[in-house]
Amino acid sequence: MSVRKEALSLVPSAAYLLDTHALIWVAGQPEKLNAQVVDILTNDGNRFYFSPASLQEIAIKAALHRADFRVDVRALAEGLTTAGYLELPVSTRHVCGLVDLPAMHKDPFDRLLVAQAKAEALHFITNDEQILSRCAGWLSLVPCG
Repeated sequence: MSVRKEALSLVPSAAYLLDTHALIWVAGQPEKLNAQVVDILTNDGNRFYFSPASLQEIAIKAALHRADFRVDVRALAEGLTTAGYLELPVSTRHVCGLVDLPAMHKDPFDRLLVAQAKAEALHFITNDEQILSRCAGWLSLVPCG
């Protein structure tokens, strides 16, 4: 990833939770990420989180041979930790937050990730159009594709 130094000063330090596809793209297809997200990811002042729910989703969908989930979940987990990403364990507070979600699709992984981001006041990096359109104004969203 190339870094534009002038852009780094424009991006305030913050904390982000990455959606499952964003994690996959960071690890293996960074060219799919837009310039704003690249700038965010290359800002050393930012903190990045991943959820075990994303790893669970990847493991399940990889076992089902989904083409868009051909990822070694163990290698991804190790790589994220090595890169300084922080694990955001699923808590009871996150699960209870599911009842407060705005109307959106029924994918249980996405719903849990959105609830986690909201409960922890994290910016949520996603490419999911339904989340981007239906959670705008309720949650801080960053489109990644």
